Formats: sequence, structure tokens, C-alpha cells
Amino acid sequence: MIVVLDYGMGNLRSVEKAIDFLGYPCSVQPTLTGATKLVIPGVGAFAKAMEHLGPLADEIRAFARSGNPLLGICLGQQLLFDESEEMGRARGLGLLPGRVRYLPKTEGLKVPHMGWNALKVRDKIFLSGIDPGSQVYFVHSLYTDCEDPDCVAATTEYGIEFPAAVRRDNVWGTQFHPEKSGIIGLAILRNFLAW
Repeated sequence: MIVVLDYGMGNLRSVEKAIDFLGYPCSVQPTLTGATKLVIPGVGAFAKAMEHLGPLADEIRAFARSGNPLLGICLGQQLLFDESEEMGRARGLGLLPGRVRYLPKTEGLKVPHMGWNALKVRDKIFLSGIDPGSQVYFVHSLYTDCEDPDCVAATTEYGIEFPAAVRRDNVWGTQFHPEKSGIIGLAILRNFLAW
């Protein structure tokens, strides 16, 4: 069963509707009970999100380490990493190596970054059928500074080049919102659900 994790910090309904639209049954729930695939959406602050995950953090780590497919979206992707510098320092799930950092203030660019940006595609599994330059929708003030370049599935540019999507084996993540990225986003979401 596909579980969309309700931990009090996500845009749950839009993710649920996108999965339903693609023809996959899913359950929005506050536990991993019955999950064979897990989606962690997210909107909000990193430290607060880890606090809300609470005792589920170890269960999520075990779920991922057992080979089950896991997808983090936006804040959900950031939580996959070791730590974040948002409002101080906070530890993440540690499933991917790296840190979450603030987007640099660049003249002429507003933070938070809100809008459509082009993908530079690297991973042919996660982004199967996605043409380089395809546009997806972002809303964020922080980005993942991934320590392993092999985990970077796609990049984009907004003042700097940063990972737009990441993947290591069964652990996948998008900084952008696939559920708000039209046909391209749905195709990316379908790649995860069908994997």
C-alpha cells in the first residue's frame, strides 16, 4: 500500500489527489502501518518537522534501509539528509549524505524561490521520459547540498545550481512539487509509483 505520511506538516491532499489521478490507491495516515511505499510531503520548518516525526523517525529509517521505496517532496526531501542549518542546526533522517542550506541572496532573485524552473536531468530511472529543460514548480528557501554527486538525479539553477531531485537506490526526493508541476510532475510521480 502507498502511504502518504500525515505528520502535521504536509500538503497532503494535493499529493493524495495526484496519486489517485494516476490510478494508484493510497492512504493518508499518521503511521507506516501497511506501507509498501512511503511518501513524505512537507511544507514548513525542518526542526519542527523532525519534532513532529518523533518516534516515527527510526521506523522511517528502518523502512528505507529494508529496501522499501520512499519519496520525500520539498521539505520531505530535505528531511532525508543529515542535517539542516534552518533556524539553527537540526539533525535529519540521515538517509542521504549532506546538509540543507539557505539559498544565497542573489541580486535580482527573491527568496523564497517560487516558480517554474528547468531541470537538468541526470537519473534515467527517476526521470525516465523527462526531457532536459522540462519545467517543474518550486516553493522553497533552502536547498540540499548533497555530498554524493551520484545521488543527484537532476539539478536546476536559481542563483546557484542545486539538486532539484535526488535518488539513492530506493530513496527518492524532489525539492520541487511534482503534484503541482502539471504533466511533467505527474510523469515523475508515476515513475516512483511504478518502480
